[in-house]
Amino acid sequence: MQQLTGLDAAFLALDSPTAYGHVGSVSVLDPPTRGGAVTLERLTGLIESRLHLVPPFRRRLAEVPFGLDNPYWIEDPDFDIEFHVRELALPAPGDDRQLAVQAARLHARPLDRRRPLWETYLIHGLQGARQAVYIKVHHAAIDGVSGNDLLAALMDTTPEPRDAAEPDSWHPEAEPGSAELLARSAASLATNPVRAARVSAGIVRSLPAFVRSPARPWLPLIDRFLLRRDRGVILSAPPLIAPATPFNKNIGPHRRWAFTSVPLAEVKAVKNAAGVTVNDVVMAMCAGALRIWLQKHDALPEGPLVAAVPVSIRTEEQKGAHGNRVSSVIAALPTHLADAAGRLAAVHEAMRAAKEQHNALPADLLTDIAQFSMPALANQANRLATRLRLLERVPPFNLIISNVPGPTVDLYLCGARLDGIYPLSAIADGQGLNLTVLGSKGKLNFGALADRDLVPDVDLIIDAVKDELVALSDAVGAG
Repeated sequence: MQQLTGLDAAFLALDSPTAYGHVGSVSVLDPPTRGGAVTLERLTGLIESRLHLVPPFRRRLAEVPFGLDNPYWIEDPDFDIEFHVRELALPAPGDDRQLAVQAARLHARPLDRRRPLWETYLIHGLQGARQAVYIKVHHAAIDGVSGNDLLAALMDTTPEPRDAAEPDSWHPEAEPGSAELLARSAASLATNPVRAARVSAGIVRSLPAFVRSPARPWLPLIDRFLLRRDRGVILSAPPLIAPATPFNKNIGPHRRWAFTSVPLAEVKAVKNAAGVTVNDVVMAMCAGALRIWLQKHDALPEGPLVAAVPVSIRTEEQKGAHGNRVSSVIAALPTHLADAAGRLAAVHEAMRAAKEQHNALPADLLTDIAQFSMPALANQANRLATRLRLLERVPPFNLIISNVPGPTVDLYLCGARLDGIYPLSAIADGQGLNLTVLGSKGKLNFGALADRDLVPDVDLIIDAVKDELVALSDAVGAG
């Protein structure tokens, strides 16, 4: 039995009748060169043979009574793999748009908390004799890096599946009683004063560096006394409140999703020509695509949007561990600039400033603070914020943009080569749009997930992403 961290439990608190805390991906598979198409039986057998490599797949939640402490993971005594691995088929012609519609519908279904928090669907009927595998896992169990580890455990580097067999030491656990869970939680909560003192000390030590940071937002009551501060650099930092957009409203239960790929070589050519990073180019592509969408809807703010960008804080010792080891930086997204080269330069400066601000604070700050959130209170606070529409009225940022490194080699699943892997992340009240990028060999794969009503034409954003790469290439002379 293993207790969830405060950050892991925070993702559980996202779950509501309209918001879901799971993340997912669609892996598009080329037809196998031999052995026939992937079948449900073969896929189920492969996953079953590698369950020892993906511990979250056999763990389910044990909730502490009254939500007095974070839940625990237990090894599910009633684990049934056939419940988690399913199949369906697309109607003809089976094009990418139909795949996107079906994936959005699957992603809009909540996971059953009485079972391990994951599901997989084998999807037949794609054009060109292709198949796809949609998988979703609750964010409480994985982050972007550990999600990649999960996929690596299920896939192979050759068409012939590797022999992953080894003695499986897994044993189911009996359902813990309420008294046992409360006793464990009492012992855990007794250490809170010590943890609080440590977190407070870390924040106090970091305050001088944060106050002096040229990357933080402009704080008039403080900055009046900091005469040496460079006001020009402050303008590269994000505002304290994000501007209003059509997608910064409370969300409904339905989703839209669109996806595309761009060649990594073209992105690197822009990076090299402009002297920036790959992530800077990705952020600039997203800024340009959002500008096009906002202009079409007569909703382009005069100033920049504000983006939250997740950052992995895993150490070498934590690699291979599941759960969440993630923080985030907040950066201005220059949708207000009309020139592609200007947007790229502004993104580069904004991300530099955001990282400087992030580095001024302890890497574990978000994780440590989340540790003190009682689930019962977190759930009540989330429901109250929804009723009062707080995140719609005062959004801290407009959207999350994630860029997760992916495999750099060919991968295979049941003998079928992975053509591309496309991400579906999570949205929440006040942030009805998410852009996530996941790499695979020679490609950057974009996925845009949105509330069905707030962004009914999410495919316009995805189409504009590709156009923006062309515009950036022309602007910096990378063609």
